Amino acid sequence: MDIDSIVTTAHAMADAARAAVLPYFRSDNLSADNKADSGFDPVTAADRAAERAILAVLEAHRPDDALYGEEFGARPGTSGLTWVIDPVDGTRGFLSGTPTWGVLIALSDASGPVYGLIDQPYIGERFEGGLGRARLTGPQGERVLKARGDRPLAQSILFSTFPEIGSPEEGAAFGRVAGAVQLVRYGMDCYAYALLAAGQIDLVIEAGLQAYDIQAPIAVIEAAGGIVTDWQGRPAHAGGRVLAAAGREQHEAALALLASI
Repeated sequence: MDIDSIVTTAHAMADAARAAVLPYFRSDNLSADNKADSGFDPVTAADRAAERAILAVLEAHRPDDALYGEEFGARPGTSGLTWVIDPVDGTRGFLSGTPTWGVLIALSDASGPVYGLIDQPYIGERFEGGLGRARLTGPQGERVLKARGDRPLAQSILFSTFPEIGSPEEGAAFGRVAGAVQLVRYGMDCYAYALLAAGQIDLVIEAGLQAYDIQAPIAVIEAAGGIVTDWQGRPAHAGGRVLAAAGREQHEAALALLASI
């Protein structure tokens, strides 16, 4: 595995996505199409432009790698490596003007994600993890990413994107954890996972995720010393129900309240 080539390509992808997406953010004429048959699952021109920009970088730098993106699906490859991309994770936040969305870029092999970036273009923060790296670069400079470590649930901060977590049974399981922690916050999309890797919060719990929603956060959080599994403690790189924790103590305590579902 050519680590230098992978890292260079990933940062070039993130730079290209930033350039493609920022002109749309908080613009007066931004609109969204709804991908859902019921409810609201928005996609904008920014999502599509960012994914096209990422694909162009891949074709120029590493044409043998596969790519799986949210907007345009799968592009085959021959290297055994796949880039898993969400060009704008948090499109609802993007439409609302909140700087909590991000560009998610992960590289996976047969075992799951080995490297990832969570990039917030408007703030200018980039969270990187895997292949020997765990760092945040942004307006305040560069620093090592390190999750908080062990902490009791009663002292923990829990984030999730939606107050309503999946099915009624999933919502009840989430509620058991929410009732045991110090503080619960909502609506942060991928930025919640970045905050966990940066040592700011303790738990992120979600359901109904896709692989492109979680593979980059997995790589970043694990590189920072955190843990990401499903609600039964199994690998979560295919998506579904996800539990991310800053330490073993929070993870085990949350699992005990979630795993019965």
